[in-house]
Amino acid sequence: MQTIKAAVCRAFNAPLVIEDIQIAPPGTEEVEVTLDAVAICHSDITYATGAWGGHLPAVYGHEAAGVITATGDAAGGFQVGDAVVVTLIRACGSCPSCAGGQPTICETPYDSVNGPLRTSDGGPLDQAMACGAFAEKVVVSHRQIVKIPETMPKDVASLLSCGVITGVGAAVNAAKLRPGQDVVVIGAGGVGLNAIQGARLAGARRIVAVDMTEDKLEIAREFGATHGVLASQKQPWKAAYKALGGRGADAVLITVGAIPAYDQAPRYLGRGGKAIMIGMPHSGDMSSYEPVVLAALGQGLVGSKMGDVVIQRDIPWMIDLYEQGRLKLDELISGRWSLDQINEAIEDTKTGSAKRNVILFERG
Repeated sequence: MQTIKAAVCRAFNAPLVIEDIQIAPPGTEEVEVTLDAVAICHSDITYATGAWGGHLPAVYGHEAAGVITATGDAAGGFQVGDAVVVTLIRACGSCPSCAGGQPTICETPYDSVNGPLRTSDGGPLDQAMACGAFAEKVVVSHRQIVKIPETMPKDVASLLSCGVITGVGAAVNAAKLRPGQDVVVIGAGGVGLNAIQGARLAGARRIVAVDMTEDKLEIAREFGATHGVLASQKQPWKAAYKALGGRGADAVLITVGAIPAYDQAPRYLGRGGKAIMIGMPHSGDMSSYEPVVLAALGQGLVGSKMGDVVIQRDIPWMIDLYEQGRLKLDELISGRWSLDQINEAIEDTKTGSAKRNVILFERG
């Protein structure tokens, strides 16, 4: 086993600890990726607070990009030297969900505690979200990675691993938006901005961003929102109705995990509309709504995990859009930090002002 540096969570709600850990060589269908960049997602922060439980110690991080430095014997055609993005979508490829084109809800369990990571003294170390990318290297299934152009900056590419595919995918794959439809996006953070981009790419007529601050609404307009509504007002859905010309939305994309957003989401809907549930509340949090209204108006609530993407199909498409200037990625990066600065980067992310902070690794 190799020794590498990683940011380890040893106690919930405590700073991560930079320490040496051990990583095993790749198994038969796995690859080792030496990382250049990993972005900080709010899901990493939520896990580190203990809101979703999990084993400790753990290494979080799941939005990464780097270069393959070792492969197993059956690594899906990937080779040493390939530049790739690394996702948390560890799909088996053969269960009913995978075979049905839904790898994000793969039914085959993965034991991340007994994965490739160990503490420096050989103890168990959770490879959280089947990734563990707050580290210099990862060992993952070849089905979790997608090759990228060698010329694509790794910090920019890392964003494709979660926030971008989740937001764009929710608009295109889950909401199945058609040209001319109207959309409300609740939350203008990293995922929300990409949901706005997805709605724009799908040909939405009007895109209303809903957030707590004017600053974030202004940023939302830069990414394609046609209108902005402050969520802090008494009945923000009425302002959204007005912005949509006196009607409800065909789709509401909920990109935050706040329960008030979930409670209010159906109020933004028009007849036959659907609310796409993307943001992840804490375990045990409950939302409520009036089902008779949804039934009478033909409305629906739909869960969407990771934008319902097939990464081998959707990430190359998004790379093309980026290279054509039609998908904003560079503009999503708020700051660049070193691994030693990860706790500062996390605190900056918690303020809500950051779109995406990215950790850059120095190659030895």
